[in-house]
Amino acid sequence: MVDLARARSSVLEAAEDLFYARGFQAVGMDEIRAASGVPLKRLYALFPSKSALIRACLDARDTRWRARLAAYVDSRPGSPEGRVLAVFDWLHTWFSEPGFRGCAFVNGFGELGATDASVAEIARLHKESFRAYVTGLVVAAGQPEESAAAYVLLAEGAIVTAAISGTPEPAQQAGRAAARLLTGAAVT
Repeated sequence: MVDLARARSSVLEAAEDLFYARGFQAVGMDEIRAASGVPLKRLYALFPSKSALIRACLDARDTRWRARLAAYVDSRPGSPEGRVLAVFDWLHTWFSEPGFRGCAFVNGFGELGATDASVAEIARLHKESFRAYVTGLVVAAGQPEESAAAYVLLAEGAIVTAAISGTPEPAQQAGRAAARLLTGAAVT
């Protein structure tokens, strides 16, 4: 049982790294086998198809990504407004990580969303969870629920812009715009 859990973990880690770095379609199961050190027969016993492996990788990434964001926000003492702004500070930290290539869910949706409904659904659920999380922070900061969409769009736009530009600066720009929104100032 331990060997299966270790093999599963090795395959997921190797696959996620390869998929994120090179894309879902560009990476074959043999490359994942080589990177994970798990024999192909065992790999297919754990994940009967590449689609199943992609879904498992995205599910694991979703859980980890949301937990990291929440832990970061929760670790920031201060006002409810500061918790909203902490989202953008965390994005800056994430964008600064080596190998940052944007949102794996947007990437997956772009590559496979039209041909794999399960990947499209996982991407939608991830974005919905993020929206719900930010909405909770915005409402706790005394802002109307409908205003949360603006903060989510700032964050999502920063993610895409940072991936394309190769700089973490969009998180700071979006954070400054969010701060102006929180104070009721015009965003320019």
